[in-house]
Amino acid sequence: MTAHKEGDPTTLSRLYGRSKGKALRASQQELVDTLLPQITVPDEGPVSSQTLFGDDRPLHFEIGFGGGEHLAYRADLLPDHGFVGCEPFLNGVAQALTHVRDDALGNARLHMGDALQVLARVPDRALSFAYLLHPDPWPKARHAKRRMMNDGPVELIAAKLKPGGEFRFGTDHPVYLRHALMVMQRHADTFEWLCETPADFLTRPSGWPETRYEAKARRLGHEVWYFRYRRRG
Repeated sequence: MTAHKEGDPTTLSRLYGRSKGKALRASQQELVDTLLPQITVPDEGPVSSQTLFGDDRPLHFEIGFGGGEHLAYRADLLPDHGFVGCEPFLNGVAQALTHVRDDALGNARLHMGDALQVLARVPDRALSFAYLLHPDPWPKARHAKRRMMNDGPVELIAAKLKPGGEFRFGTDHPVYLRHALMVMQRHADTFEWLCETPADFLTRPSGWPETRYEAKARRLGHEVWYFRYRRRG
């Protein structure tokens, strides 16, 4: 990512956002202190199925997993797959650790910090799935460069997905929706949009659980959009 210019609004060299909210409960802090070190992504070296799980299982990568509901659901649904989740927000990581403990998810690895730094260490064509669900929209035009859906991150995701691998994106923010569609249109030679009718992006696909962010959006009366893209060969 260092090749991209910091001031270019179509790129992103790091994630932006808060890292800590309200104080953790004692039980959450214990999970951060004891469980997180056991399942954290190593600080150095390649991030692959072999290094994380000791085999060649399909590998999934979630950028900004929030409270971990989607990551936990998918990991429980596909126990023979490996899941890597990155989230800079401490409170979200603590909630995800609760899911990992309660559901006994031995196929999940977490990183508390910048997803782009970890994604850059994934070998090219190693991922079967990549997920970006309800990212911070940064709706003001001057903050457009902070959006995850920009050319730099999308190119990085494309490089890490194997041919036929799937990139899933979801949002309830109309500004971000228009921006994301514009960006993905520029990458139509790389990604095939798996959509034939409006119902395909207005209906949550099978195997895509509702997260707390999505539930909150619906309570506020927001429409939610779901996008699936296949990495071309």
